[in-house]
Amino acid sequence: MLKLKNINTFYGNIQALRDVSIDISEGEIITLIGANGAGKTTTLMSISGIVPPRSGEIRFMGAPIHQSRPDDIVRQGLCHVPEGRRIFPYLTVAENLDMGAFLRNDKEGIRRDTEYIFELFPILAERRNQAGGTLSGGEQQMLAISRALMAQPRLLLLDEPSLGLAPLVIRQIFDIIRKINQESNTTIFLVEQNANLALQVAHRGYVMENGKITLTDSAQALLANEDVKKAYLGM
Repeated sequence: MLKLKNINTFYGNIQALRDVSIDISEGEIITLIGANGAGKTTTLMSISGIVPPRSGEIRFMGAPIHQSRPDDIVRQGLCHVPEGRRIFPYLTVAENLDMGAFLRNDKEGIRRDTEYIFELFPILAERRNQAGGTLSGGEQQMLAISRALMAQPRLLLLDEPSLGLAPLVIRQIFDIIRKINQESNTTIFLVEQNANLALQVAHRGYVMENGKITLTDSAQALLANEDVKKAYLGM
């Protein structure tokens, strides 16, 4: 479904990604783990067109997207939930969801997907007329994921969904990530500091250090890897 081949991304003269190659198949949950500053967020921003790579190739469903605009990438079925949630704070929950569906014109489908969102996150149904900025951090993360789902993505990019949340809320978010993958067959590429939880929900994982992929394996194998345990799992 998604293929990164020898991606090199820069911020000015500073190289952030070095020959990054990643393959994601339809229906998978793939996680990318690594320390702060390793290049995980830049990887997602390169895929979604926010920081285009200087060289290399990114293909989505077989078509090159590394020179496409972010809005065109969304139209192709790839949505990015950025770190820090980035909801519209002065719009209501319902209006934020409408913004996620702005490329669609199937009113019945939008209504059906909104109801599905409210089944996934009942608290959002209760808060549908409340301004997004007045929600708790966990509720804002639920809203950010929901807004992306309203675009009917085939591939969902999630950047640090657990950031700043209480442990109980983090567990709830990860349960929903697994549920979205299983119920709608949405493929998920998850960047996450909480490597232990990320590997528990993922099928496969990649380890990134200093802008390079240094290890890839099944999630279970990475959980059992002594180097990964020592570096990222606190064991």
